[in-house]
Amino acid sequence: MGSQVRGGTRWKRFALVMVPSVAATAAVGIGLAQGALAASFSVSGQSFKVSTDRLEGENFVQYGSVAVGKDIEGEKDQAHAVAVSGFSDAKITNMCQSVVTPKVPLLGNVSLMLNAGTNPKKPVVATNLYLDVAELDADADFEDIDIGVAAGSLQKKGKPGSIGIQPGTQAKQGGFAQRADKAVLTNVKQTAWATTAGTFKLSDLKLRLHTGEIKECF
Repeated sequence: MGSQVRGGTRWKRFALVMVPSVAATAAVGIGLAQGALAASFSVSGQSFKVSTDRLEGENFVQYGSVAVGKDIEGEKDQAHAVAVSGFSDAKITNMCQSVVTPKVPLLGNVSLMLNAGTNPKKPVVATNLYLDVAELDADADFEDIDIGVAAGSLQKKGKPGSIGIQPGTQAKQGGFAQRADKAVLTNVKQTAWATTAGTFKLSDLKLRLHTGEIKECF
């Protein structure tokens, strides 16, 4: 889900998060429990920002969990409370993702910025998308939403495309969760720790590095 530039002891700071992400709710109560893991991998020591004009997602689910990993130096253990949002299918219009690596030797701050899906007729397309989100601002519309579902009962039996807790991860089966047949998010600004997807198609992808300055999506 990310790449790393190395060239000296502190170059490991330069962890470039290559897979964009977007969360899917304006607010949610999160049921956290010890031992609950969000992503099926150790997250990096850097969160990243994502903005998008519009996200349309099918078979939305959301539950609380914890993303665990190391600090930016890869030395100390750390954990982050996250709201895990999932979609069976998602279309994302005008997406921007950014991450800033501070104090790179000889360069100072280094900013990575990625843009994709800028043409509304060619949005970013993802399947089985799961997002570990720390902060989110957006306008949200849901269809057929159920709030307060037990996390272990998220998947609707007999409904094609319905999804539940991310496979290969842990979460309390009786923890707080919610689901909806469809979610539409507009004017999205989010900070996240991780993203996983079965497939991710980024149309009109542009990636730029900016040295000596901080340049972010918002």
